[in-house]
Amino acid sequence: MLPVVLVMSGTLAVARVPWAAAPSDSPLLTASAEKSSSRQGASREPQDVLRDRLVTELQEKDPGAALTSLQQAMQRHPSLTEHCTSLAKALGRAAVKKYGAVHRAQAFSRPVCDTSFATGVAQMR
Repeated sequence: MLPVVLVMSGTLAVARVPWAAAPSDSPLLTASAEKSSSRQGASREPQDVLRDRLVTELQEKDPGAALTSLQQAMQRHPSLTEHCTSLAKALGRAAVKKYGAVHRAQAFSRPVCDTSFATGVAQMR
């Protein structure tokens, strides 16, 4: 019984001290919560982040620029090479969406990740 009384009295004593403000009033807890929520958004896989960046580059420039960036990314981050095929296919599909015609998108094809870009273009038929 004594340990229960000591724990309860200690809990009540801590709850009544002036520094025990509500969680929303604490700048430390707020900052911690913001970091936690930003980590959840940043928990995406590196290949997904790269895919989004490359597709954006393709839309803003052209597929050739995106394929060059893909090749450079594979050289800088060899751990991503297992995803090169899916990334290049995604660029091929995005090129067809941007240019509308399969033959026009195919003109940007390069030997990055074998023929994956061309495969992505052909999948859009």
